[in-house]
Amino acid sequence: MEEVRALSLAQKLQMMEILWDDLRHRFEKAEVCHQVTDLLDERRERAENGSAKIMDWDDVKSNFGKV
Repeated sequence: MEEVRALSLAQKLQMMEILWDDLRHRFEKAEVCHQVTDLLDERRERAENGSAKIMDWDDVKSNFGKV
């Protein structure tokens, strides 16, 4: 961890890009159970047809715990 902390910002950003790319490829190859894909498909459909309330992340954070 100390070696990572010692890296420059440019090196850290490059490392993050490599990690995200690797994770994306692994995720695309991973098997996901049908319950999860069904749930994600349902949520995507609700977002696309306007029946889901889409919130900005900053709004979510500021409203967390107020419900």
